[in-house]
Amino acid sequence: MSRIALTVIAPYLVTLLIPAKALCADEVLVWNAIAAQTIVGPGGANKVPPLGLVDFAIVHTAIYDAVNAISGSPHKQYAVQPSVNSPASPAAATAAAAHDVLLALYPSQAEALNAQYATSLSTIPEGDAKTNGISVGQQTAAGILALRANEGRNAGTPITEPAPAPGVWVRTPPGFLPPQAPWARNITPWLMSTPSQFRTPPPPSLDSDLWVSDYNLTKTLGAAVGSARTPDQTDIGKFWADQPILQWNRGWRGVSISRGLSLQQNARFFAMLTTASSDSLIGCWDSKYTYLFWRPVTAIRQGGGNPALTADPSWIGEVVTPNHPEYPAAHGCFSAAVTHVMAFFFGVEFGDDEEATFSFTLDSNVPGLARPVRSYTSLFQALDEVLRARIYGGMHYRNSTLKGAELGQRVARLSKQRFACNDDGEDDDRCRDGDDDHGSGDMDDGARRDHDDDGSDDL
Repeated sequence: MSRIALTVIAPYLVTLLIPAKALCADEVLVWNAIAAQTIVGPGGANKVPPLGLVDFAIVHTAIYDAVNAISGSPHKQYAVQPSVNSPASPAAATAAAAHDVLLALYPSQAEALNAQYATSLSTIPEGDAKTNGISVGQQTAAGILALRANEGRNAGTPITEPAPAPGVWVRTPPGFLPPQAPWARNITPWLMSTPSQFRTPPPPSLDSDLWVSDYNLTKTLGAAVGSARTPDQTDIGKFWADQPILQWNRGWRGVSISRGLSLQQNARFFAMLTTASSDSLIGCWDSKYTYLFWRPVTAIRQGGGNPALTADPSWIGEVVTPNHPEYPAAHGCFSAAVTHVMAFFFGVEFGDDEEATFSFTLDSNVPGLARPVRSYTSLFQALDEVLRARIYGGMHYRNSTLKGAELGQRVARLSKQRFACNDDGEDDDRCRDGDDDHGSGDMDDGARRDHDDDGSDDL
């Protein structure tokens, strides 16, 4: 265990009611926290989600390929098969892989990264295991960096913004910011065959009953002033307005600690989470910039393009609308990928609102929350809350959240396949963490069913 574990991770840990003796962290968790600070944390690069998650996945696939190889490759390598001389320290390999990736991606952070690397290595005894572990980590970092060298995350290609028209996305108040990272829709995926592999069907037509229902629901529940929300619904909407990458990474580290995962398990857990998360937003951005559907703040001020709807020219959502097209909901894509990967990894049923299948806790750094820490008894419960939060915040329509969740679930299934046991390792005890054929049930087992009944849910 690294003696810097708690000092590095403490500011970013989800609050958990767990015994003090369980509050420890290995190098995977240490360097996940360092990566979070470097990529999106305060004073870091502040990358937007579809770009920041690519960098997280680079870090964690390099760690995974190093640790998995040292462990004898009980699971499939992601991309790099390093040369391993035994003995080799997985901790040293983890620190070397993460350090080298982050240093290559963020050379301006060299002083801090080098200091953190030196501290990590100082906790590992000198000897062949340390030297060999470092070598393995350096190999996988170089290999993953080479693999992702020209995958498009830094393209910077703008779009020609469409002219205003009913159903068409335009810049939104209060900042009227330019469209966020439209080139992310063309980034080479980690798991999908193409960015469009799981492209969602088109958004509802403006003369459809579904559109009328969704418009009225968000107009009623998402308004900053005069909404029909309960105080708890307002709290939920704001809770999930935290920086999503930081919020979920805190949660992942908290789940790892509470579940007592080993370094080897963490290497795979975080590689599955980050690659699925990254692809969920690559696929989401493909759909967003294919359909360019309008946000509620635009639609409601203009009357929704349907004579059956009523406009509110001063309407504004409870939470500031992100600067990218509405459909599908990015948090639905991202959070569905996360929760379904967790179901696969831990071999648990996805659950529902009433069935307790997987208990965990998440926090939010949004100021002024009545409940800055929220507890869940199933993965479904957490995802369902995320989807409802996007309506309470006034940024999305219900159909968009569900279609995003379907996309994220499909990506998560690819993660399970890509990081599965090797064919010759099925009877190996090291290859039994989450490869059972359990749950991760479809959204139509829960949230979508409610929506289809009457268009209003029990929101």
